[in-house]
Amino acid sequence: MEGYLAWLVAGMVLVVAELLTGTFYLLVLGVAALVAAVAAYLGGTLLIQVVVAGAISIGGVLWIRARRQTMRPPSMKPLDVGYTVTLESWVNRDGRLARVKYRDALWDAVVEGEFHGDVGEVFYIQGVEGNLLRVAKRRAA
Repeated sequence: MEGYLAWLVAGMVLVVAELLTGTFYLLVLGVAALVAAVAAYLGGTLLIQVVVAGAISIGGVLWIRARRQTMRPPSMKPLDVGYTVTLESWVNRDGRLARVKYRDALWDAVVEGEFHGDVGEVFYIQGVEGNLLRVAKRRAA
């Protein structure tokens, strides 16, 4: 098999594999193999083909990593912050861990700041950490 055909097949396989994964890394490797196929077709030695494929691969991977770091979505505060919850019971009063009612369901919550601790007391959601609500008597700013 001619060298350029091997690079061409490898490039096509990598591009098709990229369509299945969506990571962009395989796309870079596929494009590098396709460019190496062009180098082989134009009569470049195996060393030139490998250097071309390697340079494009390394450059492309570094470019993708740089783009991914700058394209992070902005962090948003949880949509639940500011809404009210009602104290249902204490799981550990000394540890400030309570069970509160929010959206007709019971949630675990950590009570911050001062509180009376009576059942039915109203708190405001300050933050969300997984399935745990952070609540306090004052409304979040």
